[in-house]
Amino acid sequence: MENSESTIWERLKNTRSLDNRPSATWLGEVYSLQLSHDLRHVIGEQLGLCAEEGWVIISMLLAKYGPEPELIHAAGICHQPDAKKFLLSLLQESKDYNLIILKALTCWGASLSIRLLKNILSQPDAEKRLAGLELLKFKLKDLSDQDLISITKDLLNDFRDPIVIKTIEILQRRDGVDICDNIAKTALNGSDASSYKALIALGAIQSTHSIRSLEKLITQCTDERRRSLAIKQLQHQYKFLKPGTSNSSINNV
Repeated sequence: MENSESTIWERLKNTRSLDNRPSATWLGEVYSLQLSHDLRHVIGEQLGLCAEEGWVIISMLLAKYGPEPELIHAAGICHQPDAKKFLLSLLQESKDYNLIILKALTCWGASLSIRLLKNILSQPDAEKRLAGLELLKFKLKDLSDQDLISITKDLLNDFRDPIVIKTIEILQRRDGVDICDNIAKTALNGSDASSYKALIALGAIQSTHSIRSLEKLITQCTDERRRSLAIKQLQHQYKFLKPGTSNSSINNV
C-alpha cells in the first residue's frame, strides 16, 4: 500500500495544468479507505474540480463507502444540482447539524429555509455558528432587514468575539436604521474587539442612518477610546451629511 500511495501522490503532484489533471474515472479507481487521510482529501478535492464528471464518480463512491468527510467535501465543491440535493438531504438527517456538511453547503446557502438557518445558528458550537454565518451570506438577497435582525439577534450577544465580528460583517452590507441601531448597540456594550469592529462597520456603511448612530455614540460612549473612534468614523463621512450639519456633532465634543 505504501508503494501504491507513493505512486498516487506522484501522479497528483503533476496536476498544475488542466492537461495534466487526472480524470475522474482514475481518481475513483485509486480511492480507498486504506489510503491516508491526507491523500483521500486531495483525491476528493480533485474529484470536486471535475464538476459534472466528478459528481458521477463521487456519487458512486458515496454509495459504496458512505458519507466519508472527503466525499462530502468533494460533493460541495463540484457545484452540481444533484450534489446540492444530496447534501441538503444529508443535513436534514443530521441531528446535530454536522459541521462537514455545513461547510460543504456553503455556496448553496440561498437554498436553505430561514427556519433551518435559525436552527443552525442556534447551535452552541462556535464552529457551527461560524459555518451558519457563511451560509447566511448567500441568503442575504432573500431577507428583509427585519428577517436579518431576527436571525442574528442572539449572535450579536455571543460571548465569543469571532462570532460577533462575523455577524457585524454581514449586517454592515445593509444600511437600514434598525441594522445601524443594532450595530451601534454592540459598539456601545460589546467587548473591545467587537466594539471596534462595530464602529468601523458604521463608518463603512456611509448612510444617513449610520451617521446618526455615530453621532449618538459620541454622546453615549464613556470609554474614551470608543468615543474617539466614533468621532474619527464620523469625520470620514462629512460628504454624506447635509450642508450646515456636517460639523455639528464634532464641534460639540
